[in-house]
Amino acid sequence: MANPYLDHHLALLAHLRGILVALGEAEQVPEENHALFVERFDDLMSELPRDPERSLYLGQDLISQVFHRYPQIAHLIPRDLLWFFGGDCLHFMPDEEIELFQRLDERRYEAEQNGEPFDWNQEKQLLAMPEDGSKH
Repeated sequence: MANPYLDHHLALLAHLRGILVALGEAEQVPEENHALFVERFDDLMSELPRDPERSLYLGQDLISQVFHRYPQIAHLIPRDLLWFFGGDCLHFMPDEEIELFQRLDERRYEAEQNGEPFDWNQEKQLLAMPEDGSKH
């Protein structure tokens, strides 16, 4: 069965991997350790669809390491990945952002319970709109 929520995060991981590879190609990082890190990142991407629960700790570890090893790209890390992996990753999110993602998760859960489709990106945009903004 397709899991749009998991697919969304796999796409974000693939995007982040592309950024990491580009860093290595630009020779902005020590090649030896970087290649091993990208290899572990690949392991995460292949293991996540097979065993999402067991992959969460590896994901937390790798995303946290990206912040520490590659601070120059910290602003490029998709915020959704921080929420998805949780744990130590949440230390990189301000409280307001955590509240936004909590509301998003509640909406996603509610939609799943009611058998309704849920578009993560669309819902995130709606929640991020100012409260007094125009709503349809």
